[in-house]
Amino acid sequence: MDIVIRNGTIITAGGIFPADVGIVGERITALGEELRPELGRRLHGVVELDATGCYVLPGAIDPHVHLQMPAGHYVSSDDFTSGTVAAALGGTTTVIDFVEPKPGEPLLDALAKRRTEADGRVAVDYGLHMTVPTWHAAHPKELDALSEVVEASVPSFKLYLAYEGLRLDDAQLYRVMKAIAGAGGLPIVHCENGPICEILRAQAVAQGNTTPIYHALTRPPRQEAEAVSRAIDLAALAGSSLYVVHVSCAEAAARIAAARLQGEPIYGETCPQYLTLTVDDLDGPHGERFVCSPPLRSQADQAVLWDTLARRDLDVLATDHCPFTTDEKNGIATNGRPRPDGHADFTAIPGGLPSIEARLSLAHTLGVRAGWLTLERWVEICCTNPARIFGLRRKGQIAPGLEADLVIFDPDRRLTIQAGRTLHERVDWSPYEGLVVQGWPRDVLSRGRVIVRDGEFVGEAGWGRFVLREQG
Repeated sequence: MDIVIRNGTIITAGGIFPADVGIVGERITALGEELRPELGRRLHGVVELDATGCYVLPGAIDPHVHLQMPAGHYVSSDDFTSGTVAAALGGTTTVIDFVEPKPGEPLLDALAKRRTEADGRVAVDYGLHMTVPTWHAAHPKELDALSEVVEASVPSFKLYLAYEGLRLDDAQLYRVMKAIAGAGGLPIVHCENGPICEILRAQAVAQGNTTPIYHALTRPPRQEAEAVSRAIDLAALAGSSLYVVHVSCAEAAARIAAARLQGEPIYGETCPQYLTLTVDDLDGPHGERFVCSPPLRSQADQAVLWDTLARRDLDVLATDHCPFTTDEKNGIATNGRPRPDGHADFTAIPGGLPSIEARLSLAHTLGVRAGWLTLERWVEICCTNPARIFGLRRKGQIAPGLEADLVIFDPDRRLTIQAGRTLHERVDWSPYEGLVVQGWPRDVLSRGRVIVRDGEFVGEAGWGRFVLREQG
């Protein structure tokens, strides 16, 4: 064996047990006791990693990130290199980002362009979801091309029920879901009632209600829940499974749970911000920083989401990582360039929060240590379920033959979250600033290579590669 991880406690979705892990090249080859690397074989200067007192986890998978993503006048501040380095330092060894085709642009052309942006720059492995915007949904030839996208290892498709230019009406949603199902793909859906939100937003601005708190007040929980119900019903009519992204409230979670109780093939995802922050943050001195969609909700919603995760009616903890700097959130800079005007009202604030680095530790501190999650469930929602749902057959578990994406996690390490000091995301603030977490990745391996050692990044941009995914 090239590398042996010794004396650790293996944590998987299926159980907890002490074992050594043996690695040859990019694969796990053995689990057992007293494993030893072969004499003289050294891979990147490492032969043994002593995990005494630590957990050994599968590499975490974040299936919802937005790196160098255009958003109106802005581009999210983490590019494919900085974002994946931060992911690695937080124990995430695979991310799935998005392709957003322009009107008239063939889906495969958009995919090729997005891969060109990422290839040679990512520090961990990556995949892509294909967005099907309004223009493409209206053209039958574009829907015929969905099977070619699946064959290109992109078997998941982002659909929006909000945002001009992306929003699908009911007829379009049904036709696209039916085409995705026919191609063997999975629709992942942003569920908010866009037209209703736009009416409420326009009313608020007309009445002079322009501060960030109105971002939440004009996107109430019931309109999210209504959109979730509509997506569930149309998916059933189309004969399609469904993955609902960033579930933020009790009402939406309840509708997913009810559908699952009836045997519907529905998956649900939530994010750290909805388990940690509340709507009150939008009414604070830096409310503009906390604008994201769906918006932050109440403490009661938090408790329901934790409980729903624990009861397995939500499947995945992803981040929806989409960072913007303080100046960009305030409207006094765009992509590093000064602008004098600021934002006229809450509708102009770029939406999104950073979380890619802290996710695994936040879930351990606020989920496991607080009693909401078992260690096995923690690994399941952060590692195993994303791999299973999104067709990453060789990731998300620890077993011989699988890729050696592994995290040595120190459950006793305490760290205060501070942007620019303990975090490495390319953004000058954190929504979790000052929070003390207990448990942080010590070492991280990507396909058998140590890319984080003693909390320091020792990998390189370009090591990561585009992953081949299967659906179903």
